[in-house]
Amino acid sequence: YPTWKRTLARRAREAQMNRFCKAQTIQRRLEEIEVTFRELEQQGIKLEKLLRDEDGTPVDQKTQWMNQLLYLVQKKNSLMTEESDLMIAVQELKLEEQQWQLDQKLRCYLSREESLKTPEDRMAEQEILAQLVEVVNKRNVLIHIQEEKRLSEL
Repeated sequence: YPTWKRTLARRAREAQMNRFCKAQTIQRRLEEIEVTFRELEQQGIKLEKLLRDEDGTPVDQKTQWMNQLLYLVQKKNSLMTEESDLMIAVQELKLEEQQWQLDQKLRCYLSREESLKTPEDRMAEQEILAQLVEVVNKRNVLIHIQEEKRLSEL
């Protein structure tokens, strides 16, 4: 087994493990965001009730409650933005994994001697290549979306 094949296999395993770790980290963060959403929602409900029910409350207290409510809305919006970014990252990881799998299949076909390939092999090779191009284009679209979001935030 040549050294370069072992090196490629090792790098592929490392890349796959890195994608797996990223996916786990993203999943944990999405769960944390969901819990925080629920907490913010409960706090918001309490503040809204206070604002609606307390007619004899001093103006300063109502202003403070209103500011707290606005802060909760702002925090919820920032979490929604983060959640959106994480969902894009999940899609990117899926496409990266799909691209890796297609790349491995294509390498198998390309490593065969040209004279030994059947017409079905050539068709499968072209199909995989077309799928690979499609996945790369999808990843490009995701990167473009991320860049547009980043520029709009600036």
